[in-house]
Amino acid sequence: MNRYILPLSVLGTAVGGAVLLKDFVAGGACPSKTTIPGKTVIVTGANTGIGKQTALELAKRGGTIILACRDLEKCEAAAKEIRGETLNHHVNARHLDLASLKSIREFAAKIIEEEERVHILINNAAVMRCPHWTTEDGFEMQLGVNYLGHFLLTNLLLDKLKASAPSRIINLSSLAHVAGHIDFEDLNWEKRKYDTKAAYCQSKLAVVLFTKELSRRLQGTGVTVNALHPGVARTELGRHTGMHRSAFSSFTLAGDVVTLRQGV
Repeated sequence: MNRYILPLSVLGTAVGGAVLLKDFVAGGACPSKTTIPGKTVIVTGANTGIGKQTALELAKRGGTIILACRDLEKCEAAAKEIRGETLNHHVNARHLDLASLKSIREFAAKIIEEEERVHILINNAAVMRCPHWTTEDGFEMQLGVNYLGHFLLTNLLLDKLKASAPSRIINLSSLAHVAGHIDFEDLNWEKRKYDTKAAYCQSKLAVVLFTKELSRRLQGTGVTVNALHPGVARTELGRHTGMHRSAFSSFTLAGDVVTLRQGV
């Protein structure tokens, strides 16, 4: 029996550690039961992953939810699914390609024309560690989508958000921002060898800096701005990294995880 003690102890420690790690990366569930009837919410990248779960949760709370996505077919399918699950018929799909300044301007113009109020803008959509692609306008893809696209969208909708105050802007960043460095001499990685990780960290640091400055400028307007690290979840965001292919990561990152902040 003694010969089994050490292997069993090691196995128990490993399993226990994995369970604790899973609980740690999953974060806590939001205890708030706040409802949002009459509130209009825009969630970018809401056809899958954290964006979809966020839209689903907010739809349960009674808001008018606008899913803003690049792939309109998938976006409409997600909106239909959310409407069916929540019985909230105020869930709509809209086309928005954050890799296209033209698409962003068209989306914002339509929102300004059609929506009386916009109370919440959740800048969720992102790409992570993709190849050295560029946006329609020539920007490095991760910086272009994660930061520049949301920067333009937010500023185009800012007057609408101010008119709808109290309102809020929520920017999804990442803990990866702490490793970020913004090279103002080579934002698009045209002079250096492309580093997918460093480019991602740069984009998320830019989101944090944007949030801090925008928050400062909007003091007294009734519009609050926050950035958050949403934790770690098994979503399509990691499709360029292979991080979800191992059995360990599949267990640790099981399920979609969303942390919602209290109150609206």
